[in-house]
Amino acid sequence: MDAGRTAPASVKIAREVMRSNPRMGAADALLLGTDVVETARANGLQPQFLAATLLQESAFDPSAVSAAGAVGIAQFTAPTAREYGVDPWEPRSAIAGAARVLAAYLYDYRDRADADTYALALAAYNAGPAAVAKYDGVPPYAETREYIVDVRDRWSRMVGR
Repeated sequence: MDAGRTAPASVKIAREVMRSNPRMGAADALLLGTDVVETARANGLQPQFLAATLLQESAFDPSAVSAAGAVGIAQFTAPTAREYGVDPWEPRSAIAGAARVLAAYLYDYRDRADADTYALALAAYNAGPAAVAKYDGVPPYAETREYIVDVRDRWSRMVGR
């Protein structure tokens, strides 16, 4: 699959999906990439930001299960999935839910002039908004700080290609 600089975002995302998840075929990766682009734009997000987050969460594996019990492509816990009306096992639903959650966090933190809105949104997605509130910013958890760096790295690679 060609994903040069002029390739559509969906193709670039599909390429990253296949790179991260070798079990994913080109057709499925392209369908997911297209869904990410459409869903991200509908929620006011950059498609590559949403894709990078989902790649970090699960490498787009719809059967992923974390040690903490988060499931699916977007790694929703049962309470968060219920709150957002998401079927975490169904890829389209999980992608839509992740887009709504990330857009809500970006909105919530938009007025924080002293902080990086995207870092706060990613910290909330990873550690929870309560942790961001408790520490009045990105929590000092190594996992969360590495998560933010990793998502940004994936995001920049997709935007830069």
